[in-house]
Amino acid sequence: MEVARHDPDAHDERLETQELAARAHAGDSARFGELYERIAPSLYTWAEIRIRPDLRQWIDPGDVVQEVWCRAWKIFGSFDPKVVTFRYWVFRVAKNVLLEAFRKLESPAFKARSRDNALSRAVELVDVPDSATAITRRVAREESLQLFARWVQSLEEEDRMLLVHLGLEGLSQADVAERLQIGREAVAKRWQRLMARLAEQKLPREMFAAVQ
Repeated sequence: MEVARHDPDAHDERLETQELAARAHAGDSARFGELYERIAPSLYTWAEIRIRPDLRQWIDPGDVVQEVWCRAWKIFGSFDPKVVTFRYWVFRVAKNVLLEAFRKLESPAFKARSRDNALSRAVELVDVPDSATAITRRVAREESLQLFARWVQSLEEEDRMLLVHLGLEGLSQADVAERLQIGREAVAKRWQRLMARLAEQKLPREMFAAVQ
């Protein structure tokens, strides 16, 4: 599911997202663009949270989101809407992009190049569609997302990871409980408290996955 349960239109929104995913998978390329636009706020916020401020010189959240778009489109044939949600699938792509960027920062070749060139980037964009760039720039300018990312950073570590894994990435409660080494009931209760606080913020309706 692609939206949180507090949204009264969650069921219809989930069906709409799954229908877009199915159409894109069947060859309707325009639907992929709609899916990207739908998930971009979550991806950008996720990157903002996961990239430390001291690394922003080399890894820009917007670059990560655009690279995810390009890579997801190239391997979209591996996505099966009958098996996983688009959110879950695209965030696996995002995790790989960010992990590769972190590894690149530690490579001797990149360290040597970055000493000579302050503009070196760990995510090098090639042939990014103008539509993806436009969407990413628009998302980056959304003040509500900037405020939300700062608010998330102020949370306790466990709550922050709960929001990242369960809310943004769309993992199941069972998976999050195992990852954080806490009980599933505790996950459900903490998420319910977080959602009550999140309901007060003005965020895109597709920002969070539903609790599974």
